[in-house]
Amino acid sequence: MKTALITGASGGIGSAIAETLANDGFTTIWHYSAHSEGMDEKAKKYNGIAVQADLSDVSQIQQMAESVLAKMGHIDVLVNNAGISVSGLLTDIDSETRRKLFDVNIIGAIELTRFLLPSMIHRKSGCILNISSMWGQVGASCEVDYSATKSAMIGFTKALAQEVAPSGIRVNCITAGVIRTKMLDCYDETTLQALAEETPLQRLGTPLDVAKSASFLCSSQADFITGQILGVNGGFVI
Repeated sequence: MKTALITGASGGIGSAIAETLANDGFTTIWHYSAHSEGMDEKAKKYNGIAVQADLSDVSQIQQMAESVLAKMGHIDVLVNNAGISVSGLLTDIDSETRRKLFDVNIIGAIELTRFLLPSMIHRKSGCILNISSMWGQVGASCEVDYSATKSAMIGFTKALAQEVAPSGIRVNCITAGVIRTKMLDCYDETTLQALAEETPLQRLGTPLDVAKSASFLCSSQADFITGQILGVNGGFVI
């Protein structure tokens, strides 16, 4: 039985990745934090299970990891996808908001990985896929803190890939471009159209665009790929 844990599976990208991996034959574990509505039903539809944890709380992360390992026996694939976004000038973002952003977007991913790694190392097998953003590569004005967390995810990927490769574990990262999810609801259609026109492929990305790339990186076709950053951005950042 191949198992995959996807964090933030209640969101557009996470849900698409979970569905795609389920169709690839994985038993999927759908993580959510606050958005519980319909999660159990959606997971069951794909013969998976839904689990809840606040990724800004290390004790909840540990409890979730231990529960999943006890139930599944092992995790073959971990997709660190969960994330939140905050827009505004650096000087206008308060410390509490900033701390929450870092806790969810990067600290939570590191802690969950830490709790699941011993099992992967013991089995000499595993795949970790981190979902970052193109803003982690080039930075975005009025999204300084968000960009910093996503840049940290890239550094985390590269360093961890070197550390765990001798144990047969692969670690890669997808940097997503402008993907049409609820995270873009704060923008009006004029702005979204401008972003689409600024993208060389002349459209916004979809969650499925990211999920297809995730499917490849989590498959045996990518067995000799680790420590890599794959941009799924329509050419926005080259």
